[in-house]
Amino acid sequence: MSFLPKLPIANGIEQAVDWMEDHLAPLFGAISEVIETIVNFFSNVFLFPHPLIFIAIIGVLAYLIGKWKLSLFTIIGFLLIDNLGYWQETMSTLGLVITSGLFSILFGIPIGIICAYSKTTNRIVAPVLDFMQTMPAFVYLLPAVTFFSLGVVPGVIASVIFAIPPTIRLTHLGIKQVSGELTEASDAFGSTSWQKLIKVELPLAMPTMMAGVNQTIMLSLSMVVIASMIGAQGIGATVYRAVTQLKIGQGFEAGLAVVVLAIVLDRFTQNLFKSNKRSV
Repeated sequence: MSFLPKLPIANGIEQAVDWMEDHLAPLFGAISEVIETIVNFFSNVFLFPHPLIFIAIIGVLAYLIGKWKLSLFTIIGFLLIDNLGYWQETMSTLGLVITSGLFSILFGIPIGIICAYSKTTNRIVAPVLDFMQTMPAFVYLLPAVTFFSLGVVPGVIASVIFAIPPTIRLTHLGIKQVSGELTEASDAFGSTSWQKLIKVELPLAMPTMMAGVNQTIMLSLSMVVIASMIGAQGIGATVYRAVTQLKIGQGFEAGLAVVVLAIVLDRFTQNLFKSNKRSV
């Protein structure tokens, strides 16, 4: 038993949430419309062609990026998903992952660059990232549902919050690891800060940054599956229903579709940078 009074953390958070619901509702509505439009766009693009045509296209892309082994696995994996009857759910999940990963990268890379250039910003952001990475994933579902109700949008919001730290950290790390001699040489040739960033620091930091992007996409996929608990559609909803109804076979099939999608996304992001590096 503690002799100190309990800190009013829960009450303070609830008051802050109530204030945001009262004063920022139009902003949340606009964000919700934008995210839902983007998710629907990607999902419709992936579902528009016949599955066999989509598999042929993605197989060719896999061959161009990672040669025949990646192409063969991608074709067999997506044919298996189509055969099991989870094509539409998998494409919906892919749309959610692409959307959440896109937002994570668009926000994460600039924040990482700012942290690399500003020690004060890094001192502020680093503890926040520690907090975000140690917080249980299910906790992110609560504020997302509070502000955006149930459905696809809170799933994307929760995924972005959960998945963005690796991109920020590894962008910051990649830029800080650039050799000081190279940056001094660029300064000696009269490069501006912007030119030094674009032509020297970012190209050299790209391997580390791409590792962060890869982790972000994987985390986005894992969170999108968890977000099925709050109404996010896709293969995660099938897994969740199988768990609640104790349908072991169906859960294994849906989980297998998630595994295939995760491996394909992981290999695509890894080989994408390698192919670009070879072309340079």
